[in-house]
Formats: sequence, C-alpha cells, structure tokens
Amino acid sequence: MRARTAWVGGTALLLTAALAGPAVAAGPAPHERTREAVEAAVEAGAPGATVTARDGHGVWSATAGVGDTRTGEPRSAADRFRVASITKTFVATVLLQLEAEGRVSLDDPVDRWLPGVVRGHGHDGRRITLRRLLNHTSGIHDYLADPGFRSAYFTQDGFFRHRFDTLTPRDLVDLAMRHAPDFAPGTSWRYSNTNYVVAGMVIEKVTGRPYATEIERRIIAPLRLGATSVPGARVTLPRPSSRAYSTFAVPGGPAYDVTELNPSIASSAGEMISDSADLSRFYGALLGGELLPARQLKEMKTTVATEADAPHIRYGLGLMNTRLTCGVRVWGHDGGIHGSVSEAASTADGRHSVAVNFNGDWAGDTRDVLEKEFC
Repeated sequence: MRARTAWVGGTALLLTAALAGPAVAAGPAPHERTREAVEAAVEAGAPGATVTARDGHGVWSATAGVGDTRTGEPRSAADRFRVASITKTFVATVLLQLEAEGRVSLDDPVDRWLPGVVRGHGHDGRRITLRRLLNHTSGIHDYLADPGFRSAYFTQDGFFRHRFDTLTPRDLVDLAMRHAPDFAPGTSWRYSNTNYVVAGMVIEKVTGRPYATEIERRIIAPLRLGATSVPGARVTLPRPSSRAYSTFAVPGGPAYDVTELNPSIASSAGEMISDSADLSRFYGALLGGELLPARQLKEMKTTVATEADAPHIRYGLGLMNTRLTCGVRVWGHDGGIHGSVSEAASTADGRHSVAVNFNGDWAGDTRDVLEKEFC
C-alpha cells in the first residue's frame, strides 16, 4: 500500500480550479504553482489528478486530466478514491485517543491484547510494544512482501483472478508470520503494513468494536467527513468517483481498469476511501489539536529515522515528518494502492494543509505537489 512506480504515457489535459478569497493583484495567484504541479503530473502520464488546499485564504481545489479514459469524463474535485496507507494516520489517532482515555498504554506488549497472534519464525508479541507497531520499529515482516501474495494481487493475471477475494486481518498476520522478522524489536526501522493490521486488531480487542466503527465515531462523524469511509469488503467506490488504472509496474505497459477490488487485502493498513477535501480537513484538524490532547499529539510527532536514503523523512506514530527542499517541514502521510496514489500534509499548527490524488499508479509526483504548495 505504499510502493510507487514510474511510467510516462500521454493523455489529454483538462483543468479546472476554484479559489476562495480575493484575487491577487500582482504575482502568481495563490496555489498557482500547485495547479501547475498537478497539470505536470498529467502531462507526465497520470490519467488525472485532484487536489485541495486549506489555508488562511479559505479552501481551494483544482483538477487535471480525466477520470475515465474511455469516456473522457474529467476528474472532479469531489472524486472519492482509495487513500491506501493514509489509513494508518486514522488508526494511530484512535489508538492515541484510547491511550488518552487510560484504556491502553503505548508501552503495552502486543501479547497483552492479542496473546499468541504475533508468534512464529522468531516473531514474539511479548517483546513488541504498541508504540513499535505505530512507528514501524517492531521488525514484524510485511505481509505485502510475501512472494505468493504479490503474485496473487500485484500481477495482472493474479489480480484479475483474486481481486474479489476476502481476507481477514488474521489471514494477513499469519502470512507475515511465515517469514522471519526483519530485525529485533526496537533495533531498526522498516515500513511494514502488518504493523497496522495488528494495530487495528488491538483497537477491536480494547473497545469490543471493529476499528472501522471507532474511526467513524471518533473521527469521521465529529469532523463531518462526508466523503470518508471504511469500506471493509465492499468492492466498489461510492459516487462521485473516477476510474482507477494500473500498469502493474510494467514500464510502458498498458493501463488496466482496477477500480473494483476487495480492500480487505489492505485492512487497517490501507483500506479507507476519502476525497481531497476531507483529507486536507483531517490533517489540519489533527495537527491543530482537535483530535488529540497535547501529550498524545506530542507522542505522535515523536519521530525516528527511516531509510538511510531518505534523511529528509522521519516517522512518528502513523505520521511522517518531511523536510521539503525549501527547509519547510510538513506532517502527513502518503499512500498507494492499485490505481490510486495519494498524499496529504499539513504544517505543524494545522493552519495550512493539502491533499492530492492521481488515479493511476505509474506516473505523477505527489511530493512535487507538496513542494509547490508549501514552498
């Protein structure tokens, strides 16, 4: 739910934009460079893009390209899409709310809540804390890296045979347990979707309700995120939405319509659906202190180093801290799943946020959108 691929293709460009606030008399209009960034993504081969920013001037949205390559229908600012690993920030927020309520501790071992679940081939849930799940220092193997899983769901033939399969969270965890840990808990960092599948299971154990229910009642309803949902095993996207396209990581290969799929393959690591307006609202509210007490928000923003080749990115608890080329630091998350690549980010105070989506998984640079918006 994270990998990106690069491929250049061609498509007609359509662009619409709406700006709240007065026009600027001189110099580029507010967000003009952001609009140019999504236009560039479509020129580079992405079928279409949608972006929304919020700041002191109001709410601004733009779209580029098409939402349906067959009909030529343009993308809409209201398009709903699969947000993939952006789900992780929602899950981490719920666990931190539970900590604030005294119902869990981030230092609880996984085995306290899920005895025996994280066990096998060297994995030991007695040595892994909830904090290590959320910041990816657990060492738990990523089920997404399993060769059989990748063959079944990330190749053209496998996907069209299996895209409607329903998998349980325990199925995904058990798949990871077939492999050795990546490292001893707390000794390194590696992104693992299994961490957040386990985190979702912990939320259910603590509350007695599905993690989806907790997200809906604790985040979606209070913030009135009308386009945001946790679909479970529902294979379709709610309307309005665009089609989603994938080349299955084949450079220069044909783009296939992959809109319908069973998101249980992502579970609480990446199954959610939203739109760019809701995502920009969510991250602004989160960083602005609307969802977590100050102590929990500080814990969420306590980061660890990630890959050696990405010194500009540090990872907190379901939250990435990214240093842009202009020196500005923003907080957010990215996400990629079949036919959908997204990223959302906010300034530390929550007053300026942006979210972008491309409805193709082989072209477009979400980080460039952030650079243009915040720099």
